[in-house]
Formats: sequence, structure tokens, C-alpha cells
Amino acid sequence: MTLNLDWSPAAERDLRRLDHQTQARVRQALYRFVSEGHGDVARLRGRQHEWRLRVGDVRVLFIHVPDANMLRVLRVLPRGRAYRD
Repeated sequence: MTLNLDWSPAAERDLRRLDHQTQARVRQALYRFVSEGHGDVARLRGRQHEWRLRVGDVRVLFIHVPDANMLRVLRVLPRGRAYRD
């Protein structure tokens, strides 16, 4: 189930703001999910095609684009800010 990763500018900015150890954990969790399909992933309520990947206190919000075999990372935020609109 290998998918291609596409980072939005906001997600890249969010990731850069995290400390290096947390950045590495987020990247590792994402690569594990796209290659093996393993991870704490759930569909978000009230949002049609959005999902979240939980990495400790960080939430990676993404959408899956099956036609392009791609996973688009929308945001990488702390748990408290991740679900605010």
C-alpha cells in the first residue's frame, strides 16, 4: 500500500516549528503509515474526507486522494489546536 506524500505549505511550516525529535517521530510515523498501513489513524467527524494520525501529543491531519495514490498532509499541530477551525 505505498502512497506518495504531498505536504501543504502550512504542514511544512507546522513541522518546522516542532523540535527535531518530534519532527523525526512525525516523519517516521507518516512513512510507516504510507508504506505499511500501520498507525493510530481515525476519520474526523464532520469533515468529509479528512483523517488524523496521532503521534504522541501531535496530530497530523491529512486527506487520501485514491485517484492519485497520494496522501496530502494538511496540518501538523498539537492536540489542543488540531481540531479548531
